Amino acid sequence: MTGNAVAEVLAELAALEDPRSRAVNEKHGDDHAVNLSKLRALAKRLKPQHELAGELWGTDLTDAKLLAILICRPKLFERGELDAMLREARTPKVQDWLVGYVVKKSPHVEELRVAWFGDSDPVVASAGWALTTDRVVKASDGLDLGGLLDLIEGEMKDAPERLQWAMNHCLAEVGIRYPELRERAVGIGERLGVLKDYPTPANCTSPYAPVWIAEMVSRRLK
Repeated sequence: MTGNAVAEVLAELAALEDPRSRAVNEKHGDDHAVNLSKLRALAKRLKPQHELAGELWGTDLTDAKLLAILICRPKLFERGELDAMLREARTPKVQDWLVGYVVKKSPHVEELRVAWFGDSDPVVASAGWALTTDRVVKASDGLDLGGLLDLIEGEMKDAPERLQWAMNHCLAEVGIRYPELRERAVGIGERLGVLKDYPTPANCTSPYAPVWIAEMVSRRLK
């Protein structure tokens, strides 16, 4: 990939920047300034280009990293590369997209899930929990669901914010999808009270696990 090609893409990203979007995103810990719909449109036009994706990731610009995630080929990354990328990702959006769009499609996903799950870095650990929640939803064979609830009950209350959210999501999915564990999951949520007072718009479901579980179970029964 020529330097000119990278420069052209960076110039296009710069032209798409909206300072108002950056200001809104910064309130949530992110600093990207390109509208995500426009970013996706650019990625669709560029099509997958793994080498270009690597060059864009290396710029350390958030918008460029997000575009890199959209145009890379997830199966081409080595396990060590993905581990390093997660640890380099500075913002929640980049971290979430990397896990959701790249790591989940990688042949190394299970190895990384296990390695990240108990990491001392709460952001890395939150990625391990996100991958574990994906398994709770899609393929729970081999998971100790009761053990996950033990960890959540003992650690979620005092966990750093991103890790707490990831653990809370796992708690909710266990309660939603496994009737035999639902009462315990709801009880944990009620005792810990995590996100109980989180401001939630009228048309959205509360992230407070007991409410979230009840709402999703009700929908599944309709």
